[in-house]
Amino acid sequence: MAGGSAQGPRKLLAALNAGVRLRGLEVRRDVAFGARPDQRLDICRPEGAAKWPVLVFFYGGAWRGGRRALYRFLAARLARAGCVVIVPDYRLFPAVTYPDFLRDCAAATAWAANNAASLGSNGDLFLMGHSAGAYNAVMLGLDPRWLREAGMGTYRVSGVIGISGPYDFLPITDPRTAAIFPGAGPESQPIRHASADAPPLLLITGDADRRVKPRHSAALAARVRDVGGRAETLTYPGLGHLAPVLALAPMCGWRAPVLRDVMGFMGAAASLAGPAVSKPAALLPPTRP
Repeated sequence: MAGGSAQGPRKLLAALNAGVRLRGLEVRRDVAFGARPDQRLDICRPEGAAKWPVLVFFYGGAWRGGRRALYRFLAARLARAGCVVIVPDYRLFPAVTYPDFLRDCAAATAWAANNAASLGSNGDLFLMGHSAGAYNAVMLGLDPRWLREAGMGTYRVSGVIGISGPYDFLPITDPRTAAIFPGAGPESQPIRHASADAPPLLLITGDADRRVKPRHSAALAARVRDVGGRAETLTYPGLGHLAPVLALAPMCGWRAPVLRDVMGFMGAAASLAGPAVSKPAALLPPTRP
């Protein structure tokens, strides 16, 4: 699962961020969710008094790279669609190994839950991640110990969206990944925690993803459904590993209706979780520029 140079993707994400417009949005940067100086997050939400679902997004980078500032385009796009979007940083290898990055993500999620009222939440809390961040999000949704340890229960998570994520990768044959998961056993794999009580899952992938094969999403969804849980997959033709996230940018939305599908899932999952003050905004299908 280890990737090559990150310079290309970073330049691409920076270019998307350069076109972000924040009019009509309320943005807060560098908000502390813990005592350490690296426990910081950004918040982007629609202006006004309406209540919206909270969405916590974890970025990818093979647990070695990434930073929240690279995903301002994603936060702004989802906020305009009707979400309070939170993007935290979390510790990376070599500073930490499994499971400490999960503990950071759980701490950020607990902060979001504990501050939901002041954020303008309607009571719904969703987790979302890409690649390694999808692993983090899905692990928090499926293995209740991490959110319990952080001071909250998984019952407060309305749904989880995983994009291009690895969910079943034992045995670990890549030495770079093995260094991040030293001695990790089956408990480190999301697929081993499938249960009927887990929040609904939406697992998104592209059929041209060669870094994290689509089989990960298919296998996890099948296992969750086998034990009585709710999981659906969306496989977009012709999309590679990063493309589903890029499709959340306005200029790239024509590549796949990721935004429409994510918001549709959130609306349906929120209805399953119970009544809320305000559902995500309705969206028109993206059009080619």
